[in-house]
Amino acid sequence: MTSASPKRILLKLSGEVLMGPGSYGIDPDTVHRLALEVKAAQQSGFELCLVIGGGNIFRGVAGAAKGMDRAQADSIGMLATVMNALAMQNALEQVGVDTRVQSAIPMSAICEPYIRRRAIRHLEKGRVVIFAAGLGSPYFTTDTPSAVRAAELHCDALYKGTSVDGIYDADPKKVPTAKRFESVSYDQVLTQNLRVMDASAVALCRDNAIPIIVFNIREQGNLARVLRGEGVSTTVGSVA
Repeated sequence: MTSASPKRILLKLSGEVLMGPGSYGIDPDTVHRLALEVKAAQQSGFELCLVIGGGNIFRGVAGAAKGMDRAQADSIGMLATVMNALAMQNALEQVGVDTRVQSAIPMSAICEPYIRRRAIRHLEKGRVVIFAAGLGSPYFTTDTPSAVRAAELHCDALYKGTSVDGIYDADPKKVPTAKRFESVSYDQVLTQNLRVMDASAVALCRDNAIPIIVFNIREQGNLARVLRGEGVSTTVGSVA
């Protein structure tokens, strides 16, 4: 972490968050609410970039489990992240936030290619940048690209918005007595297999001293609270 409080952050959202109350696809009302939360964070002085998964549309691992070629299935999943990125871009621009989508798979008709220095320049100009199509390669979830982009862009922290309010020692949806950690070390996450993010993503954040803050994005207004240090969350860092 480069300072006592972060300025440039990467916000990682699962594709499932965009479904809202539904079971598939993109819920416009939910995307609009998320856009307002991102706008509020930006107006508080943060530079924001986003990575959004594609699980609300297609998940490569699930396709491979049903007999699809894994590389082909992951390519479909990467395209799903582009669709989610474009939906979020539309919602952000409707609430007055200047936004750019950069894709690791070139598709110049609808978005920019990923260029690190251009992305940094967008952030410096006050634009929100959404990274799509992962790393452009199969066999990665969007966790690892999130960590890679956070490192490349010198982000102060990686915020992961989920459906739970932090990291627990067991699944709180299945184990009512599960204990939530206030903070936990990178190594503890890896050795105890706490399933915060992919192991490669956690290790990359550890090696680049990028804290991971896990919080519930489904709770309205929670992003702003967590950014102020007031919301409920779990911080993954060098010392538990």
